[in-house]
Amino acid sequence: MEPTFMEMVDHLREVYGAPLAVTSAYRCPQHPIEAKKTSDRLGAHTFGRAIDLAVSGADAYKLLKLAQEIGFMGIGCAQKGAISSRFIHVDNLSAADEFPRPWLWSY
Repeated sequence: MEPTFMEMVDHLREVYGAPLAVTSAYRCPQHPIEAKKTSDRLGAHTFGRAIDLAVSGADAYKLLKLAQEIGFMGIGCAQKGAISSRFIHVDNLSAADEFPRPWLWSY
């Protein structure tokens, strides 16, 4: 994982005030999720600059607000379906990395 990104994640955890359960972090380019991407561009996870956090409901709203305040530039929300499968994705890629950022999306 990229050190500056991990400093941001640690700061997020501190201001959130509770442990953050990680569901996905670094992925190699051959990881099934990365391998099926149709773009010739790898995802933020392959750069060690993205993390998915298990959170739902009011906690998800709190985490979204804090992530924006801290400066995460990519935020994805998966808040449908079973509570156990809900998560928030955060990354710190930027337009300088040739990614459209800031960006907020839902899965």
